[in-house]
Amino acid sequence: MKAQDARSLGLARWSVAVGLGVFGIKWLAWELTGSVAIYSDALESIVNIVAAVGALVALAVAVRPADATHPFGHTKAEYFSAVAEGALILFAAFEMLRAAWTRFLNPQPFTEPALGLGLVALAGAITAGWAFLLLAQGRRVRSPALVADAQHLLTDVASTVGVLFGASLAWRLGWWWLDPLVAAGVALNILVVGLRLVRRSVGGLMDEALPPDQVERIQRTIAAHLDGALEYHDLRTRASGPRAFVEFHLVVPAAMTVEEAHAITDRLERALAEALPGAETVIHVEPESEAKHGGFRA
Repeated sequence: MKAQDARSLGLARWSVAVGLGVFGIKWLAWELTGSVAIYSDALESIVNIVAAVGALVALAVAVRPADATHPFGHTKAEYFSAVAEGALILFAAFEMLRAAWTRFLNPQPFTEPALGLGLVALAGAITAGWAFLLLAQGRRVRSPALVADAQHLLTDVASTVGVLFGASLAWRLGWWWLDPLVAAGVALNILVVGLRLVRRSVGGLMDEALPPDQVERIQRTIAAHLDGALEYHDLRTRASGPRAFVEFHLVVPAAMTVEEAHAITDRLERALAEALPGAETVIHVEPESEAKHGGFRA
């Protein structure tokens, strides 16, 4: 197993442990206060745990090497984790809205508000620290599952801050109807996040092209190392987990030898691997007669 893959699995295991700890703290805070806003915040932590477990399983599958039945590897398994996480977020959002509506019809004061809110603040601080660490490391190892987990955790932190503010205001002013309104706000916020997460993950499963900035980087790199060739065309890109795939047709002079054309493709592959770490490039060499009017010329 590569060191990068081992690190990803280690981070995923820690995400499960952190999620369990944060959930325990928030659940205790809800038991102490009876706040439906804090209940919503705790419910989101359950989603974090399940999502972290899903990311761990997906990463364990994704690190398997390519085989006869999966010649391109198993990296797309990470997208299934991200889709599942998005679906769980949507489920939690609707449950939060249901609980908020019920409490709005029957507002209730908090019990032990100071201790409960203090515990929520502690849980938020732990989540924020872990989310930023996970986001940085997830981007470093180019893992969609870890990045998705980190982004959801950051949403959880924003929700926690909103819960703290709203619940504190409700407690200080006695506006107990504010508690379910805050819970509804948390629900609507993560509903949007869940929809976006599902959209991005489904895009990965459907072989969407790489982001425009990466495609532009690829085009610049090819143009800078095209010496000896005439043009390139039919550039196609896609991502599969941490790996990027680049394909294009390279037109060379009709008199060029196979060895000379091979040297150009090697140069292009090395340059693209440096410009886009983790990229795998496939170049189809064509003779001058296959040139296209709309191709990118050297």
